[in-house]
Amino acid sequence: MTIYFYSTREQYGCFSNFSSHGFELDGLYWPTSEHYFQAQKFVGTPHAEQIRLVKTPKDAARMGRERTRPLRQDWEQVKDNIMRHAVVRKFQTHTDIRDILLSTGDEEIVENSPIDFYWGCGADGSGKNMLGKILMEVRDMLRYTHSTDADNGTVK
Repeated sequence: MTIYFYSTREQYGCFSNFSSHGFELDGLYWPTSEHYFQAQKFVGTPHAEQIRLVKTPKDAARMGRERTRPLRQDWEQVKDNIMRHAVVRKFQTHTDIRDILLSTGDEEIVENSPIDFYWGCGADGSGKNMLGKILMEVRDMLRYTHSTDADNGTVK
């Protein structure tokens, strides 16, 4: 059974980058993974801090998409790893949502975004679903670390 998510109000809403599961990364606190991801488009500029400090993930997304801001040159090459970095930290930080992610077993996870054909599946299902793929990678990584810790008699 494929697991679909999109809105933070749904059963698997914690998988959304808009879910309010903040974390510390790169020495700063980020209210959501969306804040972190969008700010990284402008790392090393005042725009990054402006995005980090906005109230909602929706505002962070809007600001990150404003092409009046100077998008970093290597964005297309680094965006997947930046997303992966944020998702890993989010699920390492919050045990409750880590357990939800691990409880999905080996099911396919799909961001059911009708408008995003890169991070989600798009309106017709033909999108790349990169966020879903990253969530499945992180799930596998967490499962491995979790079982290794259990084997050592430690719990993380």
